[in-house]
Order: sequence, then C-alpha cells, then structure tokens
Amino acid sequence: MVKKIISMLLVIVTIAITNSCTKLKEEVLDESSVAGLTAKQQAEGITAPIYAKLEDVFLHTTYFDLQEISTDEAILPFRGGTDWGDNGIYVQMHKHETISSDANIRSTWTHILTGLSRAVTAINALPENTDPNAKTFLAEARGMRAYYSLLTLDLFGLIFVKEVPTETSKILRGEEAIAYIKSELLAVEPLLDNTTGPGRLTKAAVQGLLVRLYLNAAVYRDVYAPSFTFKNEDMDKVIEYSDKIIASGQYALVPDYFSIFNDNNHTNKEIIFAVDQRADLVTSHNRMAYFSLSGDQYPLAAWPTANGTDGAAITPDFYRTWVNAYSPVDPAAADPRFYKKNLIIPADSCLPAANYNIDRGILRGQQYGMLRSAVKCANGNLKITKLFNVSRNRPALPVDFTEQVDYTIPGSNYSTGYRVSKYEFSKTSETGRNKAEHDIVILRLADIYLMRAEAKLRKGDAAGALADVNIVRASRTATKPPPPLTSMSLDLLFRERGFELYWEMVRRTDMIRFGKYEGTWTEKTNTDKQKRLFPIPQTAIDAASNLPGYLTQNPSY
Repeated sequence: MVKKIISMLLVIVTIAITNSCTKLKEEVLDESSVAGLTAKQQAEGITAPIYAKLEDVFLHTTYFDLQEISTDEAILPFRGGTDWGDNGIYVQMHKHETISSDANIRSTWTHILTGLSRAVTAINALPENTDPNAKTFLAEARGMRAYYSLLTLDLFGLIFVKEVPTETSKILRGEEAIAYIKSELLAVEPLLDNTTGPGRLTKAAVQGLLVRLYLNAAVYRDVYAPSFTFKNEDMDKVIEYSDKIIASGQYALVPDYFSIFNDNNHTNKEIIFAVDQRADLVTSHNRMAYFSLSGDQYPLAAWPTANGTDGAAITPDFYRTWVNAYSPVDPAAADPRFYKKNLIIPADSCLPAANYNIDRGILRGQQYGMLRSAVKCANGNLKITKLFNVSRNRPALPVDFTEQVDYTIPGSNYSTGYRVSKYEFSKTSETGRNKAEHDIVILRLADIYLMRAEAKLRKGDAAGALADVNIVRASRTATKPPPPLTSMSLDLLFRERGFELYWEMVRRTDMIRFGKYEGTWTEKTNTDKQKRLFPIPQTAIDAASNLPGYLTQNPSY
C-alpha cells in the first residue's frame, strides 16, 4: 500500500541538478526526517514516487512483454527447452492465449495502479504546499495520473477515477474514459514548460500524450469493433498538437538513429518524454540492453561478466517486412535504422579495450566478441573471437543467430531468431548488466511526425503524410539515409512505424489501430478480436469481491 507524505507518506527525495534538468530521486526515510523538510523538499518528495514507478512499468517483463511479445515483432520461446519457461506465459502471450493469472500482467497492472495511487496522494497534498514550485508539481501529478490512466485504458479498457485516497475509485470506459483523460491533460498543458524533461512531464510531453489519445480514440470508444471510425475532429487535434511540438523548436530529429538509445541519451534532442535512468536513480535491470542478447555476448570490457540473457528475438515475419521493402538490397545496407556496424574485425583478433563496441540494431548470423572474463591476447589487448554457447554448457553450438525461431525444439534453441541490440549496454554503471543508464523512450519526435502523418492520411492527405514520413527517413544522415518513399498508404505507414519504432513498446497499440492484431504470425493463429485487451488480474477481481459488480472481467477471459 502506498505510504502518504506528511500524515502517512514516509517517502521523500533528495534533489540533484544535472544538465539543467531537475532529477527527482526517491529515498525512503523515517517520519522524523520528514518533519524537518522545507516546503520545497516536501513538494519534491511527494512528486518523485510518481515517476519512480515508471521504472517498474517499463521492465522487459512487464510493459514490454504486453506490448511487444503479443505482436508480430517479438517472440520468446523456451530457450533450450528450459530457460524462459515461466509456466508458459511468454508462449501464451505471443499466441494470444493469456490467462487472468499471468504474473507479468499482474505486475504490470500493479505497477501502473501504484503510480496512479501515488499521483492521487500528491494531488491531495500539494495544494497545501507553500513553495512557489508546488503548482508545477501539482500539474505534473495530474498529468501523470492521466498518463497512468491512458495506460490502463489501452491495456485493459478501463480507468480508475478518484480525487481523494480514501474514496472508492469510479470506473470509466469508452467515451467517458477518453473525456476524463483529455480534460486532465488539457487542464495541465498550459501550466507546464519544456525545461524539466525528458524525465519529467513537460508541456510537449502532455501534447504528445494528447496526440496519442486522439489518434487512438476510435479504438478506445469501441475496442472490439470490426473496424474503427477515425473522426476528422480527432485527426485535426492530432495534427494541431503535433504541430505545436514540432514548431516549438525544442526537439530535433537526430542524424545518428542509434544515438537515441545510447548510454548517455538523457540529453538527446529527439527525446520528449522518457523513464529517467541516470546512474543515481536506478537499482533495477538494464532492461532493453541485455534482454535479447546471447548469454555469451559480453558487450563491456570494463565489466567482463556482464552478458545477455537469450531472451526475445524478432519474428521471421517482422524481419521479412524489411527484406521485402528493400529487396534485392540487404536491409542493413539500405536503412541505417536496421543495423549499425561497430565491431569491424576479422575473426580471432586483438582489440584495445577502448575500441571494443558491439554492433547495434538487428543482429544476424555468427556473432563475434569478447570472451567471458575478458581473455587477453599476448599484447594485452582483448581477444575478439567467434562466440559459442559456453554459458549454456553447449560449447560446440556457435552463437549464430538464425532467421527461423518458433516453439519447436530446433526453433527454440539458444541461437534461434535474430536479436535486437537497440539500447546500448551501460558503459558507466556499476555492473553494466544490472543497472541502466540510458533513458527508456516513451515519446520522441519521430513518433510525433509519424502520428501526424497518419492523421493526415486518414483525412485523405496522402501527400502530406508522405512528406512527414520522408522527413523522418531523410534525417538519419550519420550514414546514408534510406531512400525517400514515392507513395503512401496505411500499409506503408504501418510498415514505416515498425522500421522506426521497433522494440519501443508501441507495436500492439499500432497493430490494433491498423486492424492487424487478429492476423497470424510465427506460432500465433488466434483471431479473436476480444484479445485486443488483456485480462484484468484475477487477484484484483478477488480483492474487489466485496463490491458486487464493481470490477468485471474483460470478455473471453
């Protein structure tokens, strides 16, 4: 249960100023420490826990699982027949056979609602605070309450509304839920500026959330509809708020695509809103960086036991969208978003530790790299060699990523499936593997352009949509950018969102909106449209059993 500051909450924070952005760090102290805080410290202290929950929401086993492994983009089999078994929940997720006792769904639900509850607590405490900044913090708390509500609406089809912590929440769905979230975001948007991001809610972040809300409103109104009706007035609002973000001049499309996901990306000009993962804020896993890599890939010379975990791979279906788009040219040569070559060496080479940097993007074929414990050459440099699955007790099996991955025994082996190295392994954290330094992107400028393009296209402006998409493509000039597209359609725009935003936890939402979530891919054949929403955890329904009819399970679960 969430503790409450002042009378009930004992969670407070300390403040550090870095790169002109206020960093809110959660720290648990006792009640006597709370009594001696200034009004400013109390305002900061009541706000920080709201943001702190994002760390847990965006774990690789929570929101990523729901938004990526349920789609045509990612798959996670029982590696070697044993690893990542987890009672079959990743298999069930991919096949749309999830049940209401799924532990990852329960964790995602709990983390989101905890963040929501913390926001309500702050909203009740901050109006009494005398610090001049308290009004800004109050606006952030209301905005974060709206954001957490947007997550529950998207994932579970409902939101919880309450104004004071002691009252029972009112449950809203459909149009009522949309109207509530919209009203909250519109109320706080003029009260914020763009100086505190990306780890805190800013004016542009709220505008970006409005863009997402308006773009998906047709889905949220009638999530099980056979097709969605995108209202012109909603698309007009998508364009309006996208225009405001783009015209602000605060953000820029960056030439080096993978720099957006680098270890030090907190000041990247493309990021609008993110989970702040700088060193002194985090204690949890390096999530995106190590999840997909092999257990015998060691990306950091400074941390020679920090390795991957043989988790999720991309599906052959998603890989083929790249191949089909650029054939006969290899996608790695055609599009810098697909792959970035960093390790340019022959096999069995010696490389200075300072020059060791693994490849990024979608990794295919035989992998090379440093061996565990940083084996050295005679000259003291790192030995870089062909990798084998030594950590899996299969030293004769090369780390040779294959296109095919499925739930058969051969398709579930440790090297099946092309892997994703989009986020950089942290080069400066204490262990490399167990603490993150890169911010996890929630909103960035390229997504704003692509959402504006979609709104234009749904209004019949194919030329305007094409121009927006090509602006994004042309911006990646650190190497040769992908060629401009010559036409635009919904299918092409969906494909382009996949190319630009893969592994960024928007795929499920995109697939539903584009009418593709009931399709078939790899091992998934379920076409039940009622799987567009996830089950409400059975533990939540049981906990509300003293209120008959209050919390009902979503259909088909």
